[in-house]
Amino acid sequence: MTSDAHRAIEAVWRIESARLIAGLTRIVRDVGVAEDLAQDALVAALERWPESGVPDNPGAWLMATAKHRAIDMLRRGKMVERKHGELGAELEARQEDPEADLEAAIDDEVGDDLLRLIFISCHPVLSTEARTALTLRLLGGLTTEEIARAFLVPVSTIAQRIVRAKRTLAEARVPFEVPRGAALAGRLSSVLEVIYLVFNEGYSATAGDDWVRPALCEDALRLGRILAELMPNEAEVHALVALMEMQASRLRARVGPSGEPILLLDQDRARWDHLLVRRGLAALERAEALGGSLGPYALQAAIAACHARAHTAEETDWTRITALYDALAQLTPSPVVELNRAVAYAMAFGPAAGLEIVDALTSEPSLQGYHLLPAVRGDLLAKLGRFAEAHAEFERAASLTRNARERELLLGRAAACARGP
Repeated sequence: MTSDAHRAIEAVWRIESARLIAGLTRIVRDVGVAEDLAQDALVAALERWPESGVPDNPGAWLMATAKHRAIDMLRRGKMVERKHGELGAELEARQEDPEADLEAAIDDEVGDDLLRLIFISCHPVLSTEARTALTLRLLGGLTTEEIARAFLVPVSTIAQRIVRAKRTLAEARVPFEVPRGAALAGRLSSVLEVIYLVFNEGYSATAGDDWVRPALCEDALRLGRILAELMPNEAEVHALVALMEMQASRLRARVGPSGEPILLLDQDRARWDHLLVRRGLAALERAEALGGSLGPYALQAAIAACHARAHTAEETDWTRITALYDALAQLTPSPVVELNRAVAYAMAFGPAAGLEIVDALTSEPSLQGYHLLPAVRGDLLAKLGRFAEAHAEFERAASLTRNARERELLLGRAAACARGP
């Protein structure tokens, strides 16, 4: 196979796989079987396209191939062999034609199926790790190896998470549907959490040699944009997209020529992607136009907008940011929100004001291994001229982080404190 053909097939798969799996899941009612059928279609493409060329409509070709294989499976009773006999029995009992049913499912509105797939991939019955892996696999089109590489865990670990997730969904008989009414809010929260978790891992990698992983940010942004199209009346969906667009706008400025981290206040704002800034501000306007009180993502997006609108670090409206963090702390209180609030207070009212909030967090159990607590405390102590204490805090922060680039940054700051003013 030529490298050009391989790249073309890979690109088509990334674009079409979610739509393909979504259409198939509706009829076979098992996301694992649906993915197997989609993978069969991919194998067929890998065998045929290098010789025949990529079809004019590759997505339609993959869909037709998967559809025929699904029909063959139902005809030959393969569902029984694959431990899915209950589906065949149910169809027979209802005297339905599985081929006609499959045709209807494939030809139905694709957006509905994609939305259902998003909700089933992020179902709360799964652990956060399983939801993340399954979402990237089914909706992001990533291979198991790519997901493992992105999160710096063994391939076998990701493979096990995906297999267990699909088995859990099948055993729990999770319906392939979009929740309605009161159930929607909780389920949507789970979906948004997964998308933002993926984005954050790309924006500030928890481990490894790279400070950022832009590809993960792009995957999360694509999923967020799809969700916003499918759920145009959900303010928090638009708010999450706004937040990610504005944060992604800084990616080029977050690293120096050698990959070293550059913190927000030190970034060259001319290197920010101002198209993404405009998109983010427009998404925030859509969220706010839908009315109601601001949710957690809308508040975070409003904070990001304060940074995005400031042409220089000195122009940042820190007083407004403190007010937004106060609102966020009331809506979703957490130690991490308090730590971010402390930074805002330090910028608005001086380092002593921020340190007072941080010191109240030092006994918080959930932050004992969180490297950013001593990092923030060290920064505030340094600004107050308490260099010996700041040095110790930066050393501790460096010992806690698993990211090599961040460790270098923190050790550098510790060394600067050791030299004094």
